[in-house]
Amino acid sequence: MGELATLPVFLKLQGRRVVMAGGSEALAWKAELFAAAGALVEVFTPAPCEALVALAERLGTLEIRPQTLSADDLPGAAAAIIDAQDEVEAASFHAMARAAGVPVNIIDKPAWCDFQFGAIVERSPLVVAISTDGGAPVFGQMLRARIETLLPEGFRAWAQAARDWRPRVTALNLDFRARRRVWELFASRALNHPDRAPGEADLAAMLDEAAAAGAPEARRGSVALVGAGPGDPELLTLKAVRALQSADVVLYDDLVLPGSVALARREAERLNVGKRGYKPSCTQEDITALLVKLAREGKRVVRLKGGDPMIFGRAGEEIAALKAAGVDVEVIPGVTAAAAAASSLQISLTERAVARRLQFITAHARDGKLPDDLDWRALADEGATTAVYMGLKTLPPLVTRLLAEGLPPDTPTVLVERASWESERRIMATLADLPATAASAGLVGPCLVLIGRALSSLSASSQNASN
Repeated sequence: MGELATLPVFLKLQGRRVVMAGGSEALAWKAELFAAAGALVEVFTPAPCEALVALAERLGTLEIRPQTLSADDLPGAAAAIIDAQDEVEAASFHAMARAAGVPVNIIDKPAWCDFQFGAIVERSPLVVAISTDGGAPVFGQMLRARIETLLPEGFRAWAQAARDWRPRVTALNLDFRARRRVWELFASRALNHPDRAPGEADLAAMLDEAAAAGAPEARRGSVALVGAGPGDPELLTLKAVRALQSADVVLYDDLVLPGSVALARREAERLNVGKRGYKPSCTQEDITALLVKLAREGKRVVRLKGGDPMIFGRAGEEIAALKAAGVDVEVIPGVTAAAAAASSLQISLTERAVARRLQFITAHARDGKLPDDLDWRALADEGATTAVYMGLKTLPPLVTRLLAEGLPPDTPTVLVERASWESERRIMATLADLPATAASAGLVGPCLVLIGRALSSLSASSQNASN
């Protein structure tokens, strides 16, 4: 885990005492927040605002004390909050609270705060908090608004059901696998049926299925070949994220960005099995053998592959070996690089009346050279768009052959390096000029080459300024 500016902690405040000093509306909002969490709130102020007075009249857990807070009022408090007028008052209050061993928050003065209030998405008992460490509260509020749209109000009932059912599930003394399966089934039902309240029938069905999964004869490992997409973690499918969240082990390629690997559940073991061309690395045989071994140990394994696992990913070899070993295999598709590049360029690869066919090829054979069994007649078809994977090292002989087969020298091409990454670069050139242009660009890959008349509408503005 990377460095955290603050540690997100959810405090249990039911029946605990919280002291506050000040009478402003800003303090009133925080008083209401503490009261909503069940705290007994004491506000020390000789001049409370109307909002505080209204809160005190409405809430039996908030009391206004018409006096100045002193050091004697702090011991035993769960938290202390003040709306300080200046830095001197902030420093004094902070020192006084620290001396009493009480965590302190000073409104709008993050340098003096032991804890901070984030933006909150409330579906209690489901609560989501967002913190920018006091640096950008408005940004946090905008993120909260975005998350609000993603969390249906119905999740409130599902979260409450989980809290109600947990003691009953715990009392069954299920093993780890069956217990986790219960809550995976719960999460799946909540996501699929957010607009209806859960009932006893849901719990019974979940327990029956989990018990079957936990039976000795059902304790088998499995492997999911998951497409990680071209790089951007936000392009992973929901199904891919769910697989990562339930994995015991994740085997990932070099082309998979850390943000995608980080979506795996915290307890999952993570193994880099990337094949680093011409450098010491795992062989395909090593990876396949490891998949079989881990699955036979009863583990749920995710093989996280760049792009789509079924496109130039050697998934067929892994699937065949796993099936031969009696291991259950699932394939979860991912966004392939050609689709990501086209979306980034905002260009259709199958433009009507221009491109009748879209074809994917790899320009990298087992020996690292240009494959000698490509259908050159198809590749020289001016009515097709061709996406070339792993073609950087073999680009010069590829272009030479295409020109020899009759593809016009002025055919539009674009080379996209690291499609969908923040560092994505694009090189546009005619077919004849592409090898020389690419050679001078210092490319390190991964690179995809698109070739065809469908690219004719691309303008110079589509090319990154860095190129």
